[in-house]
Amino acid sequence: MAHHKLVLDDDLEEDYSLIAIHCSEEAYKMAFLLNHKLQLRLQRRRLDLDFTQDGLEVTFPIFRFENEQLYSTYYLVSNKCHSRQAHLGSAAGLFSEETTTKNVTTYLLPEFKKVDYLIKIETDFENTPIRKTLSQVQEIKEVISAYVVESEHIKSKKNLIFH
Repeated sequence: MAHHKLVLDDDLEEDYSLIAIHCSEEAYKMAFLLNHKLQLRLQRRRLDLDFTQDGLEVTFPIFRFENEQLYSTYYLVSNKCHSRQAHLGSAAGLFSEETTTKNVTTYLLPEFKKVDYLIKIETDFENTPIRKTLSQVQEIKEVISAYVVESEHIKSKKNLIFH
């Protein structure tokens, strides 16, 4: 009896470019600056990108712009989520309880903890003007630094699926 072996390749990955941005501005201000400099129309999505991680619900603000003429979609997403986690513990008394809170920072891409924002560019064309886009982002005076992230350096690629 013949045995058939099915091999699932990893060809189902999306083709995208990713730019990491170091900037201390708020997400809405970063979207405004990118809209102005790159001639985009990034708009905040109605629903943020949300995850449940270690029993804590975290949300990341996400902005989206679809350029129908160039068949491309731009996403701006924050890499950091600051939240408070409450712990309920017993105090010295029999019926007294003590609640303590601690600030927790969660990252969309934990391997890039110093990155504040990510720009994900999905396109149907093979050659996107990523270098031009990068240089325009670097021209924004509020941006400390920006660089292209190669996909082989990303360990948590599943976090970059925004659909």
